[in-house]
Amino acid sequence: MEINISQCFIAVDDHDKALAFYRDALGLEVRNDVGFEGMRWVTLGAASQPGVSVVLEPPLADPNASPADRQAVAELLAKGLLRGVIFGTDDCDAAFERVRAAGGEVLQEPVDQPYGVRDCAFRDPAGNMVRLTQTRKR
Repeated sequence: MEINISQCFIAVDDHDKALAFYRDALGLEVRNDVGFEGMRWVTLGAASQPGVSVVLEPPLADPNASPADRQAVAELLAKGLLRGVIFGTDDCDAAFERVRAAGGEVLQEPVDQPYGVRDCAFRDPAGNMVRLTQTRKR
């Protein structure tokens, strides 16, 4: 039996701004853009990984969530306290320059980490942390 990652979800409060970051700055391709009951889901992915998708979804897409829960999640998102995502790259420095040139909010410039990667970090328009990581050759 084989198990693979199929999708991961990132909460966003403005899909158009998120698209400008994930599609235009990071270079992911849009695979789907659908609306349902007043909500919108956008699915993106790397051309090199057709079986793995990132889904941009509303901060709390559960239709059974209370208004108080929706407000709490929106507040956490605004503070940048929800989990982010880490993308692998074969050239951390070039990826960093591409995202910075596109206006990405820099959290950390590229640096060699003691655990064997070179990485950098940005904040997406919704406040999520996005890291770009490159495995260092030994």
